[in-house]
Amino acid sequence: MRPLVRTGLPWALAAALLSAASVHAAVALRDATELTHALKSEAPCCVIDARSQDHQRQHPLVDALRYRPGLNIIPSASMIVVADRDQDAVKVATVLAGQHPGKVIYAVKGGLLAWQSVLKTLAKASSSKVPGAVAGISFVIPHNTCETGTPLQVLTSKPKP
Repeated sequence: MRPLVRTGLPWALAAALLSAASVHAAVALRDATELTHALKSEAPCCVIDARSQDHQRQHPLVDALRYRPGLNIIPSASMIVVADRDQDAVKVATVLAGQHPGKVIYAVKGGLLAWQSVLKTLAKASSSKVPGAVAGISFVIPHNTCETGTPLQVLTSKPKP
């Protein structure tokens, strides 16, 4: 009988392929039920609106960042990508995964309608658990975790007299 000889090259190649797959494993196409389950334990860092400009104007997503090539963000938690078509959501999520290896990025299967369903379900769950709580997902934006560059809003206040 001839002994099985294992050389380093095939094992190194297999390890490289597995590590490359783990970077892309952070992108997941999820339907409303799967997203609701995933987001019950942890709210996302940000929602990325990758829909067409017409759809963004017709049905704006409150607190969402509009996707554009070169979008520069520093995510602190998982990201949600909403697009007009599932394959567009996956494409944008893959681009973001390349920029942020290791971060969990959910591409919404079913687009805006699915995302609205998730928000409604989470709103019901959060309002039934905490008396007096505001329904919906609460987004906490810690320092330096949003889009970098020119601010979209500037908060100002006047001193109390």
